[in-house]
Amino acid sequence: MTTPQPGRHMAAEIAAQPSIFADLYDSRSTIAEVAAVIRERAPRFVLFAARGSSDHAAIYAKYLTEILLQLPAGLVSASTTTLYGAEPDLRDVLLVTVSQSGGSPDLLEVTASYRRRGALTVAVTNTASSPLNAAAELSVDVSAGVEHAVAATKTYSATLLALYLLIDAVRGGNGEAAASLGELAQVTLDQSAPTVDEAVRRYRFVDRVLTTGRGYSYATALEASLKLAETSYLAARAYSGADLLHGPVAAVDGETAVLAITSLGKGGDSIRDALDVVHQRGADVVAVGSASEKVGATLSIGIPETAEEVAPVLEILPVQRLAHGLALARGGDPDSPRGLNKVTRTR
Repeated sequence: MTTPQPGRHMAAEIAAQPSIFADLYDSRSTIAEVAAVIRERAPRFVLFAARGSSDHAAIYAKYLTEILLQLPAGLVSASTTTLYGAEPDLRDVLLVTVSQSGGSPDLLEVTASYRRRGALTVAVTNTASSPLNAAAELSVDVSAGVEHAVAATKTYSATLLALYLLIDAVRGGNGEAAASLGELAQVTLDQSAPTVDEAVRRYRFVDRVLTTGRGYSYATALEASLKLAETSYLAARAYSGADLLHGPVAAVDGETAVLAITSLGKGGDSIRDALDVVHQRGADVVAVGSASEKVGATLSIGIPETAEEVAPVLEILPVQRLAHGLALARGGDPDSPRGLNKVTRTR
C-alpha cells in the first residue's frame, strides 16, 4: 500500500487559490444582491462573529467596514450570549457571522439570538447547506470547495475576498480592486517560491516566532501566527505594529524570528520604525508584502502591488507556503496537525 504523501492536501489547496479568486470575482453579482439588502436597511453599527481563522478574516472585515463604509464595527464575544444570556437591543445592527464550516454551535446560537433581537444577520460560509446559513437572514457562499487539510488555506483567503466584495458592494463599488487577484495570486505563488524555500531553511530550527503587521495587514499577521503554531508547533505570537513597541519588543533578541507583513500603503508605512527597532536588536526579520524591500529585514518575500485594502488576500499566500514547508522540514504532516479537527465545536 502506498503511504500518503504528508501535506499533499494543503499543497493542493494552496495551489488552487488563483482559480478560486477568479471564479469568486466573476460571481460577485450574487454577493452584490446581499449587499443591496444591507444598503437598503442602512445599519448604524456592524458586528462580526467568528472563531479561529475566520476570526482573523472578521478582523480584516472590521477594518474594511470602518474605513470603506465609515461605520463603527466590533467583534462579538459569543460567550456573552451562550454562557451569560445577555440580550442587548440590536435594532439597526448588522451581524456578519463568518464560519468556514457553518457548524459551530456558539456561532449558530449567536446568529439566531441576534436575529430574534432585531439584527440583520448575514452568514459568510463555505458550506451553503450549513445550519448557520439557515439561521441567518442572508448568506454569502465563499465557494472555495471542500477543504481536506485541517489547516485552513483556500477557505481563509476566499473568505477575505468574499468579505471585501460584500463590503465594497455595500458602498456602491464594483469590486474593481479585486479584478486581477486571480492572476496576481498565481504570480505571487510562482515568484515567491525561492524566497519561501530560503525562509524555511532559516526558520527550520527556530522555536519562537513573532508576527506583526498593521492596518489591513494585521489580520495577516494573526493568521500567520496561527498557521505556524498549528502546522509546525512553533511558539508564535502576533502583535500589531503599533503595540509591538509598547512592551513586547523587550522580549526581542538575536534568538527571535520576526515575520513582518508589510505592503504598500499607510499600514506598511507606519510599521517601518518598529521593524527598524527589532532589526537593530538582532532579530532575524523576514518581511512579506509589496513593501517588503523597504523595511529593515534579513529576507524579503515580495508580492505584486495592489490597492492596500485587498493586499491581505495575496499576503497570506507565501505565509501558507512557509507554514507548509516548515511543517514538512520539522517532520510533521500539515494535513493532520496533532490534536486538531477540521470543525471545532464550542459554546
